[in-house]
Amino acid sequence: MAEPSGADAAAWSGHPTSADVAAAEQAVALLHQQAEQLRADIAGSRRKLEDVQREFDATRAAQLLEANEQLVLAALQAESIAEAATGHLDELARASQRDALTDTPNRALMLDRLENAIAMARRHVTRLAVLFLDLDQFKQINDTHGHAVGDEVLQLVARRLESVLRASDTVSRHGGDEFLMLVGEISQASDAAVIASKVLAALEAPGRVGDHLLRLSGSVGIATFPDDGEDAATLISRADAAMYRSKRRRSGGFEFHHDEQSPLPSAAPAAVDAPQAPQAPVARHESALAEQRPQLRELREANEQLVIAALTAQQLESQTEQAYTRQMRFLAMVAHELRNPLIPIQTAAGLLNRALSDEPLLAQLQAAIKRQVALVSRLVDDLLDGSRVSAGKFRLERSMVEMTGILSLAVETCRPAIEARSQRLTVNLAPAPLLVLGDALRLGQIVSNLLDNASKYTPKGGAIRLSAVLLDGALRITVSDNGIGITADTLPNIFELFTQDARAVALYDGGLGIGLAVVRDLVEAHGGTVMASSAGHNLGSDFVLTLPIGAAS
Repeated sequence: MAEPSGADAAAWSGHPTSADVAAAEQAVALLHQQAEQLRADIAGSRRKLEDVQREFDATRAAQLLEANEQLVLAALQAESIAEAATGHLDELARASQRDALTDTPNRALMLDRLENAIAMARRHVTRLAVLFLDLDQFKQINDTHGHAVGDEVLQLVARRLESVLRASDTVSRHGGDEFLMLVGEISQASDAAVIASKVLAALEAPGRVGDHLLRLSGSVGIATFPDDGEDAATLISRADAAMYRSKRRRSGGFEFHHDEQSPLPSAAPAAVDAPQAPQAPVARHESALAEQRPQLRELREANEQLVIAALTAQQLESQTEQAYTRQMRFLAMVAHELRNPLIPIQTAAGLLNRALSDEPLLAQLQAAIKRQVALVSRLVDDLLDGSRVSAGKFRLERSMVEMTGILSLAVETCRPAIEARSQRLTVNLAPAPLLVLGDALRLGQIVSNLLDNASKYTPKGGAIRLSAVLLDGALRITVSDNGIGITADTLPNIFELFTQDARAVALYDGGLGIGLAVVRDLVEAHGGTVMASSAGHNLGSDFVLTLPIGAAS
């Protein structure tokens, strides 16, 4: 057999050639190069992944920080509103127990304090005194100088009485020009006499009221517990009777109830031996009538003043009670409305820690917090506008404005809510220009409020119409709807603060009854009028706004 030679012999022998080695080295170098490239690609991908992770963490941290800031802001706003509501409640409680003119306790509070003082005196076996003061010639002050001066006199008297009594005692305006003073813990009746003397001396000091220098006087009646009575009504009544006895005897004095009445001294003692001249019955009768006429006239005037004071007191008490009741309902409503957004905010705050690892949950919590913060902000804005209505502190930046653009902007502002309820909005505007001298921002707020109300209280698929026409030198804007209407009981007060129809609250629970009051106040500030009408239940409503047209300068 022949032996192989050359390359075949090398291959056959199993030993690699130099070409094979070179090719293998080249392949290994290529593999190393590919491996390095792969390692570089992996490192780049890792860096990109780290950058993405850092960017995601930064974004999520920013979102969490923003959510936390909104949460803190909402909590601070809620706390501020709660503090303001508490302050208003305290002011209302105080106002319902004070005399509006003199800022002294009213009859109800005085009676309550007197009953408590009697109970305390009975428990500790001590005495107390009730002083009843009536000013002398106060009607003359009113008739001569006017009721404004008379009111200032009553305020001056209240301050002087308070300066004489101790801080633990009480001064109360009983009605008209009458004052009650409760003096507790006296050891004997003479202590009350000392206080009465100080009271009269304080009154007699000259005082300037406006441009008038006045010197006052009064009569005081005193009743003590337990000598003159053991209940509040009896003590007041007997102090009143003692005051009238003192006034009949002389002005500027005082008398105790238990003092015996001494006969009035005659002008001169009759001579014992002087013969009495016979007097005809008619002459004696006419003389008696002549003496009684001034007393009858004074009694009639006093009775008229008493009746007027009683009626005025009853009216003021009724108005105060009604205002107090309305404010209590309003504060309860505000508390309820504020609680609604605070509960989901509190819930969202509790879930924020879980949201660190759950991006969809984080987005949901952030959206929920934003919605509730927006609601709280709207409630705050409503409360601020309500306070401006009460105080008449709306400030207008007046200029000549064209109403067509303002009406169109109001429509665009309210259109998303109208479309969300599938409602039809029809707009009919008179040709421009429609010039009005007013505040563009506030005029837009008026129309937006009316359109927003029409949408809220009109069911889905309902119709709303906005029209503006020139009529008799004025711009008449009408917002109509075919919604739930306004009841006959609510309609007369629909523009008053905190007025809400029960059916409207049931349909849209989320308002404070402030919007229409703001509308009325802003319209009147622009020299216009606004009226509401409704045919009744489910028959829609119409709001007609009339503004004077301005002339371009």
